[in-house]
Amino acid sequence: MQKYTKIYHFSNPKSERTILGPGNKILKIIEDFYKEEILVNYSDVEVKEDSKHLDILTILFTTLEAVISNKNELSEIDVVSILNNISLDNYKKIINLYSKKEILITTNSGKVIYPRTLSQKLYIDTLDKNDVVFAVGPAGTGKTFLAVMYAVSRLKANEFRKIILVRPVVEAGEKLGYLPGDLKEKIDPYLVPLYDGLYEALGKEQVEKLLEKGIIEVAPLAYMRGRTLENSLVILDEAQNTSILQMKMFLTRLGYQSKMIITGDITQIDLPFNTISGLIHAVKILDEVNRLKIVNFNKHDVMRHPLVQRIIERYDKNGD
Repeated sequence: MQKYTKIYHFSNPKSERTILGPGNKILKIIEDFYKEEILVNYSDVEVKEDSKHLDILTILFTTLEAVISNKNELSEIDVVSILNNISLDNYKKIINLYSKKEILITTNSGKVIYPRTLSQKLYIDTLDKNDVVFAVGPAGTGKTFLAVMYAVSRLKANEFRKIILVRPVVEAGEKLGYLPGDLKEKIDPYLVPLYDGLYEALGKEQVEKLLEKGIIEVAPLAYMRGRTLENSLVILDEAQNTSILQMKMFLTRLGYQSKMIITGDITQIDLPFNTISGLIHAVKILDEVNRLKIVNFNKHDVMRHPLVQRIIERYDKNGD
């Protein structure tokens, strides 16, 4: 008969209910992550005696209860982020991350945005201290979303006069020409993710007003040629799809009192065969330039549904 051992005891019923989640939903996420059966009896948390996760599960429940004591809530995305990043060495840093929750911005809908992983915290700190920041890593890690939220927060604080959001239009030649409409209508579909972030931060009506006034500009990379971007916060998204010359052109647009954020995922390059990604090249040659930093995200920083993370892992294993 399988024996179980007690690894934790909840200090109060409220934190127990929150950590288990409605219908034990959060507990099931934890069980699925560690592939362990976890029992809760009279506030005691028990796992199989021969489990290889005894120590980390003890630390996990300690961390979750500490987070709740400071935050009074626990979302699924918080749990996924903690599961992806917790270790026996860093759990105190994670507790500190949530207990000293540094609010980046409150969105138009009232949602509070703050760094949820140690890498995201490093990202925000790096943005504060540098003029050019590269954020490199897989989809779902918050690279672009946090960049847009950071830009809006700094615009509201009057640190910059303008936000410029830029994307390369990879198929800017023949295929784009066949799309219906004027140039803006042809390009806008490529810029939807940037608009989405702006709409969440400010609301569609406010974004439209700021676009009309030129305080926010959303444009394809080609529109940056020949410009000097001063007193602006400029974000280049999908930077893996720039050529070396395009990346050089973009970076040399930096003007005084400006900041550039370059985001990209080097596993999702859509450039023509044999074209070297400007992002990969830039990261290699610029890693020791003063006031320019590179922040690397990995699969542990993915904020999406746990199933998405498992899908990514399977594709990675198969080399796809």
